[in-house]
Amino acid sequence: KKEAGPMLFTQIRVGLGNEPFKMFKFRSMITKEHWAEVGFDPHKESWTTEGDPRITKIGHFMRKTRLDELPQLLNVIRGEMSFVGPRPESVPYVEELEKELPFYNLRHSVQPGLTGWAQVMYPYGATTEDSLRKLEFDLYYIKHQNFVMDIGIFFKTVKTVLSVKGR
Repeated sequence: KKEAGPMLFTQIRVGLGNEPFKMFKFRSMITKEHWAEVGFDPHKESWTTEGDPRITKIGHFMRKTRLDELPQLLNVIRGEMSFVGPRPESVPYVEELEKELPFYNLRHSVQPGLTGWAQVMYPYGATTEDSLRKLEFDLYYIKHQNFVMDIGIFFKTVKTVLSVKGR
């Protein structure tokens, strides 16, 4: 069955100091070996789009409620992530975005987070332009980060999760 695959899986993401780490997630998409069946190159990273055919039925629900991110609490416990900070990206995206967006690597000067200022202030991004806008929010966060701001981001995240606005 094309939806088969481990429920829990890891992706290599870039963390603090540009160090790669294995980020835990619940599977919300079909496995890469089935991407070609729905028109995607399994050898190339590609952003998730509205109505993306790679997302499974249960995956739609998990993404809307952000439950697919819950296993990242393990990354927090392991010290690879914090609750709040710039969301970690995969290695291929980081390599590409560092070439195209000045100061992109500054995102890696702080611990990546389960949620962040960019996530609560900007909708899901699927383009380089969206990544630039999110970078602006991430750099603002890095410059102004404090406990009160983190608490505000936490409550905005709870509101986002409860409103079921994920993709």
